[in-house]
Amino acid sequence: MKSIGIASRSVLYGMCLALLPLGSAEAANYRLAIEPSYPPDQAQEVYKPLLDYLSRTTGHRFQLVLARNYHAYWRDLRDNAPVDFAFDEAHFVDYRIQFNGFIPIARTAEPTIYALLAQPEYEGQGIRALIGRPTACMPAPSLGFAMLAEMYEDNPVAQPDIRSEPGSWRDGVQMLFAGEVDGAMVPGHLAEEFYNLPTLARTKPLPGRAFTASPSIPAEDVAAIASALESLHEQPDLYDVLAELGATRFEPATAAEYAGHEKILSGFHGYRRNPNLPVPEPAAEPAAEAAEDDESP
Repeated sequence: MKSIGIASRSVLYGMCLALLPLGSAEAANYRLAIEPSYPPDQAQEVYKPLLDYLSRTTGHRFQLVLARNYHAYWRDLRDNAPVDFAFDEAHFVDYRIQFNGFIPIARTAEPTIYALLAQPEYEGQGIRALIGRPTACMPAPSLGFAMLAEMYEDNPVAQPDIRSEPGSWRDGVQMLFAGEVDGAMVPGHLAEEFYNLPTLARTKPLPGRAFTASPSIPAEDVAAIASALESLHEQPDLYDVLAELGATRFEPATAAEYAGHEKILSGFHGYRRNPNLPVPEPAAEPAAEAAEDDESP
């Protein structure tokens, strides 16, 4: 009986491999969209340890998808530009869930809070002290910009002179120190680093930043990434990553936590209401409430 040649054995081996089921063991190339809260080079540096960790623990490869600015990011989000995962603030998270069918995976354990910092001479004053004054903030529709506008919503004309020049939230603080602005809107964890600057106001807490997955991603891959994120705090070499994100750990996220927060985007150009969402009931007339108060003993 003739022995099987090397070439024949290779063909048989390939045929056997082809019969094996393809599963999560096959490495995928996944795209992760992040908000443009850093210049591109700095974003690559900040997120590289996290991407390396996710690749090491899940066996998949991850690449950042970077928008030039918040205008481009918001446009890509509305157009449902192809990405596999995203890491967003609450208003973008809910928009992806409601409009693009994304699935929440994990969120920072800490809620998101923004703080309005000011020059030392503003100590003890309220937010009205910054009306008409130069105030640094990342551009619209970042959550910080939306929350800053909400602070002055009782009189949209009487607002700070918002300077959307910073390339990152930390740059806004540096503009304060340089005397280029009188105020700066920054994430709460960043404000705590600069306790020597007075905080004129803090926003209400919102659900923390969250990772979401495209509905096209296999369930086993989503589960693997969720598990990796929830174990991230157990890696001592990744402490700096969590610290930069203002978090101590990641926890499971649910759509219910973020429901309704996409409405924060309703005041920005390009927003459209999701026809599948219920129309909110109109608020009660203030006059009627006042009348009821007058009738009460």
